Amino acid sequence: MTFPSAAPRHVAFDWGGVFTVGTFDGRSTQNVAERSGVPVERVRESYFRHVRQLEVGAWTLPQFWTTLQKEAGLTLPYSEFEPLYLGSIHDNAPMYTTLAQLPADVRVGLLSNNYPVVSDHLRRDPRFGRFDALVFSNELGHKKPAPEAFAALEDAMGVPAAQVAFVDDVQENIDAAQAAGFHGMLYHHDHHAEFEAALADWLSAESIG
Repeated sequence: MTFPSAAPRHVAFDWGGVFTVGTFDGRSTQNVAERSGVPVERVRESYFRHVRQLEVGAWTLPQFWTTLQKEAGLTLPYSEFEPLYLGSIHDNAPMYTTLAQLPADVRVGLLSNNYPVVSDHLRRDPRFGRFDALVFSNELGHKKPAPEAFAALEDAMGVPAAQVAFVDDVQENIDAAQAAGFHGMLYHHDHHAEFEAALADWLSAESIG
């Protein structure tokens, strides 16, 4: 795919379900259950009840793990949990290829409902050097689809929302992005070629309506 240069438009992405295949939460809870010998339903019941505390930065990852240990009966120490958690990321390789192919004059942002330690891990990834703006909910204190999250993205991008396509795999977040003035693009990894074509069309537009 060849993307246009000197484009007046830009793009921002979600992370989970866009730069990953499947959900990070689903994969991580499955891995924890398998490593611990505990039913995955028990792990997920506690995990999803408390994960918002991570997403808005109210808890550290060790605090979160301590709660899960008590509620789900997990004996795995934190020192083993953290690498297992980070190892649950399953990259969507085609999207990273798309990211690398974007022209230098296209500003690129990320708005992700994310967690302590995971967001730091992503920042250290050399591929993330292509991003001009990284907005993580755990650092912001607001998660999508809250208007504050999209306002922070627009500010971090440094261009008007109307000049930015926002790519997410959740319709609720696309709706919120569009309400905030962004151009929403719903993504699924099974239709990556179609997405690339649509993004190229977006970036090739000469004016913003």
